[in-house]
Amino acid sequence: MTFNPDADVSDNNVQRRGRGGRTAAIAGGGVVGLGAVVVLLISAFTGVDLTGFLGGGTDPSQSQQQGTATGSTDGVVQNCKTGADANNSVDCRVASARLVLNQYWAKHVKGYVAPGQVSVDGSTPTPCGTASNDVGPFYCPSDQTVYIDPTFFQLLKQQFGAEAGDLAQIYVVAHEYGHHIQNITGTMTKYPNNGTGPTSNGVRTELQADCYAGAFIADMTAQKDKNGVAYMKKPTDAQIKDALNAAAAVGDDHIQQQSAGYTNPESWTHGSSTQRDYWFANGYKNGLGQCDTFAVATP
Repeated sequence: MTFNPDADVSDNNVQRRGRGGRTAAIAGGGVVGLGAVVVLLISAFTGVDLTGFLGGGTDPSQSQQQGTATGSTDGVVQNCKTGADANNSVDCRVASARLVLNQYWAKHVKGYVAPGQVSVDGSTPTPCGTASNDVGPFYCPSDQTVYIDPTFFQLLKQQFGAEAGDLAQIYVVAHEYGHHIQNITGTMTKYPNNGTGPTSNGVRTELQADCYAGAFIADMTAQKDKNGVAYMKKPTDAQIKDALNAAAAVGDDHIQQQSAGYTNPESWTHGSSTQRDYWFANGYKNGLGQCDTFAVATP
């Protein structure tokens, strides 16, 4: 469990948009995001068609077990009132993380404006392209919104070898919020995309988001609901290990090796497993002040 069962998360206000009929397939998409976006970028930069690696769907019974249904699902995340609900439902857990993240970043960024957050079921249009069950989590700078299909965590476990437990899921959400911070504080403008490779701005951007996520997780128990109850519990060593494992599992080198049998550092867009592990741990241990990935020669 990551949330205190008695915490009040009823005001998360996360939209749920899509056409339903979720399947567990995943592909690249979005502007800045964690996960399988790497796979299609690797395909582009190596010339190796890896789309088959992305896999297909699950059977209908699996979709039902995830609480999805066909038809429009526009509205808000349902049955998400308490920390107990967040512990029992990935949809509610992802939605409730919004409250904790916004409170945390409001303390650290003057004039902080929260991003939008959409829980995607099936597919939904965005200014950055279609968010769907074929797309990993991403942040769209155009509308300052985080888009997450919770079935990503199932794929993170099945295809990338991560446990993808409760805290690892919180890490993924926190990573995307890190991109929002980079957008509203001018980091994305100051360090625009300059290509690929282990020292590229793109990799540094992703690693900084990992560091921000680590710093948040280290301090997440300080955030409280309107009744003074801490939203979240102190993470266990096992949970931290799982979050680190999730960061490493989506390292460019790990995905390339697993998919194509070799690595090509010059095509990296998100950083190696070692880099991602290091910067998450750096943020967790040392805080936001140690997250300037653009200030070092080799991140």
